Amino acid sequence: MSSRSIRRLIVWVVSMGLGLVMAWVIITFIFPIIKPEATGITIGKYGRIYFLTTAVPLGFVVLIWLDYFLDTQILVD
Repeated sequence: MSSRSIRRLIVWVVSMGLGLVMAWVIITFIFPIIKPEATGITIGKYGRIYFLTTAVPLGFVVLIWLDYFLDTQILVD
C-alpha cells in the first residue's frame, strides 16, 4: 500500500468520524440553543436517517479540506 493510499484512508476515516461528531453536537447542543423547546432531543428522536443525511454531508465538507491540506488528490484538481 502506497503512502498516498494510507493518507486517503486516514482522510476518509477522520472526515466521516468528524462528520458524525459534528452532527451529534449540532443536534444535541446547537438545536436547543436556537430553539429552547428542543431541549432533550436525541438521535433517536431526531431520526437515524435524518442523522445520517446530516452527518455525511458534514463529513464531505471536512473531507474536501483534509484532501486539500494533506494533498491526497481524492478530488481531481
